[in-house]
Amino acid sequence: MPRQAIFLLLCVALATLFPPCSYALDTPAADSTTRCNALRAEDFSRTPDAVTQITKAHAEDRSEDLPAYCEITGYVMPSIGFVLRLPSENWNGKFIELGCGGTCGTTEHIARCKNPLRRGYACVVSDGGNHSSGTDMKWAYNNPQAVVDYVVRASHVAALAGKAIAEQYYKQAPRTSYFMGCSAGGWQAMMEAQRFPWDFDGIAAGGPNLSVSEDWMNLAWVNRALMGSGAEPVLSQKDLEALHKAVVAKCDLNDNVKDGVIGDPRVCRFAPEEMSCAKSKRDGCLTPAQIDAVRRIYGGPVTKAGNPTALPHVFMGSELGWLDWFGGSERAPTKLYSYMPEWFRYYLFQPNPGPAWTIKDLDFDRDYQRFGTSEITEAINPDLRRLKSRNGKLLMYTGWNDMVAGVGRTVDYYENAEKLIGGRALTQDFLRLFVVPGMNHCSGGDGPYAIDYLSYLEAWVEKGHPPDKLIGSHVKVDEVMMNKALKGDQDALRQMERRLQFPLDPATVEFSRPIYPYPTRAKYLGHGNPNDAANFGPVSP
Repeated sequence: MPRQAIFLLLCVALATLFPPCSYALDTPAADSTTRCNALRAEDFSRTPDAVTQITKAHAEDRSEDLPAYCEITGYVMPSIGFVLRLPSENWNGKFIELGCGGTCGTTEHIARCKNPLRRGYACVVSDGGNHSSGTDMKWAYNNPQAVVDYVVRASHVAALAGKAIAEQYYKQAPRTSYFMGCSAGGWQAMMEAQRFPWDFDGIAAGGPNLSVSEDWMNLAWVNRALMGSGAEPVLSQKDLEALHKAVVAKCDLNDNVKDGVIGDPRVCRFAPEEMSCAKSKRDGCLTPAQIDAVRRIYGGPVTKAGNPTALPHVFMGSELGWLDWFGGSERAPTKLYSYMPEWFRYYLFQPNPGPAWTIKDLDFDRDYQRFGTSEITEAINPDLRRLKSRNGKLLMYTGWNDMVAGVGRTVDYYENAEKLIGGRALTQDFLRLFVVPGMNHCSGGDGPYAIDYLSYLEAWVEKGHPPDKLIGSHVKVDEVMMNKALKGDQDALRQMERRLQFPLDPATVEFSRPIYPYPTRAKYLGHGNPNDAANFGPVSP
């Protein structure tokens, strides 16, 4: 996988890091090992709506970087696996569930519960009801139960099971509960908000895949525009660097500061024709075929007649990541290119066409009409009145450079929610969307991607302080350390984790920015250090 894509996945893996624990709640005085082992004998099959079986329970002693905890492994019928970690002491009275990524298929992301545990949270994760590599969909092959479990039931029943077990262990129910997830985890978060709004008091939904049919149509569309009919891309990375430079030069100042980050790409008035080669191809210019490819990529999927079939995912400013995310062909497949057809083979089309189907079989004139059944599991319902009525809070976030989940779809969802709820004030009472300039899918990129979402969500839920702005930081990344981490060096991985752990070390921060609730944008005030968020203010649309 290309280096940029691997680093982005690393950023996503670290996207749910939390600040140190500052809460304490006495736990029962009984020996923690005895209490933990006793859970194996408890019958949780009568847990309402979540017939649960514990398969393992063991106590872990305090270590250098973790408190002592009880780890529970189990499943909810028919096959939704979960792992729950319960701090043996100093429980903060709270419960958190972390969403998965990709197609789930594992509970290995229980490792991301490290920081919630330090903070005193009981923390649970689920496998989405399947066993897979996380980048395959074969488990869904003509298996509608598995498809529904994946994004609709898994997070819900894991929450029910986890809370029931926590209540038995602590002899009191969690007083506050949260869900956090990005990408597929953001999709699960939105399912919780729309279908099970009573499960959590606060939900953070990042880079949510609101419409996977549109997501994969966009990915396939951009791949075809970028790759043409051959194994080599129409646009090289050098071409894309020149394109990106031209876009930034044209639109960088729309936040009133020259920093290489476009404040809002939708107001960028760059035309690809501005890079047209006069006579022959040379560095820094584009041929007519390349310009046509760029227009198609920005424009999104359309029929031969020019009728749009999905909202476009790719905005100006994202050009440097196009080859990483959208490259690949039959003759030169990338990991993501191999992942793409899995969704069409085993999920999106009904009945599933199976392993013989290839991405070249996709017909952009007709196939967008065939996703009606798969859309049953899409999180596109903007009616969040039940979440509002029970005083739940939903913090959505995405990046203007999120080409995977589609920032355009996320913004469109929020705007529809405003219309249905009855205006901005009523909506932002419980729902706020934050769009981070220059941020990629979930994290990473040129913008201020390092944000402590949980602390803002806690303040909103527990203290009644809505997030009027988030402070995001762009963290310096040591190239040598990063390369070692990507090769699996455990010491380097720990250093990377510490680098992105809150509170951030000021010495590692290149710049900070405020991110205001959409649609308000940040703008440099014209005085003071432009690398300091304090010198920016809000601009209404």
